[in-house]
Amino acid sequence: MSEPRCYDINASWLTNLQQAPRGDRVPPPRARSGAPWFWCHLPVASPLGISAGPLLNGDWVCHYASLGFDILVYKTVRSSARRCYELPNLVHVDTDALSTAGTRVSASTSPTDSWAVSFGMPSVSPDIWQADIQRTRARLPEGKRLIVSVVGTADPALTQPAAALQQLTDDFAATARMAAEAGADGIEANFSCPNVSTSDGQLFQNPAAAAQVAAAIRAAIGRTPLVLKIGHTTDHQHIRELIAAVAPSANGLAMTNSISAKVRGTDGRPLFDGQSRGICGDAIRTASIEQVRLFADIIQRTGIDLSIVGVGGISTSEHVTAYLQAGAQTVALATAAMLDPTVANRLMPAD
Repeated sequence: MSEPRCYDINASWLTNLQQAPRGDRVPPPRARSGAPWFWCHLPVASPLGISAGPLLNGDWVCHYASLGFDILVYKTVRSSARRCYELPNLVHVDTDALSTAGTRVSASTSPTDSWAVSFGMPSVSPDIWQADIQRTRARLPEGKRLIVSVVGTADPALTQPAAALQQLTDDFAATARMAAEAGADGIEANFSCPNVSTSDGQLFQNPAAAAQVAAAIRAAIGRTPLVLKIGHTTDHQHIRELIAAVAPSANGLAMTNSISAKVRGTDGRPLFDGQSRGICGDAIRTASIEQVRLFADIIQRTGIDLSIVGVGGISTSEHVTAYLQAGAQTVALATAAMLDPTVANRLMPAD
């Protein structure tokens, strides 16, 4: 096994992809206490996952799988290649806990446990990622699950809302089908990205549109489990409507995909051309756990069969326990794992 490697925030997304750790042999999952554990009814060795972010290709997947993670979410892919935003893509920030979008935070002069994320959901071309997913699935032993994150690519030339939504729906479905055919154990459809302003990043805010896209993905992937990754929301009526809209098609929901904020540089000037960026890590944990609790309560009271993946600010076993007690069946992390790839060694909750 190669030495534990971190994502280099000073290098481009493409450089990190091309310089992934090589040659990891993925051992069988280690024995875990608790259990049985399930990701959308699929048995897994533990509830520990990596969310879409650090796993840029199969080598990164296998690297983190060898370090103790059992639910591996392959970085978001598209139906065509898409360039990454220019550097910086990750900026450490100083901020207290965030509970609402639209606040202002400041870049930090030293590493912190929270950062602003600005990638724009880049992707290599399908011929590359499909072949890589197929190879990667073959490298993972039983008990490790390969989940592929997908997103539809909106056509900016379409301005009529119904036509634009249909095009996005078709592209989401086609991309999910390609990922399932490549061997994904499950699909995670990204219905929330605060770093893009087009409809592909805002679906969770519109239950009717989310229902349409989720239904098309379900038809495209057959019985392959489907999770929808959503953004931050605490509006009870919206939560009820969203759950009811997507439950016929989805097997689960992953939350929370960051909380957006505007970022000031260390010189006081706006970063990212003054546009909001998603804040991930420690700053969003409290809000994310509360969102899990809200969704879990409504799901339980309505009797709907939807699993929850808890995401946001996890770095200790106590954090994992808090998410599980709030109603999540599994958890996924990115920030802590990118800062310390060995973090899985201290994540399992006590019996």
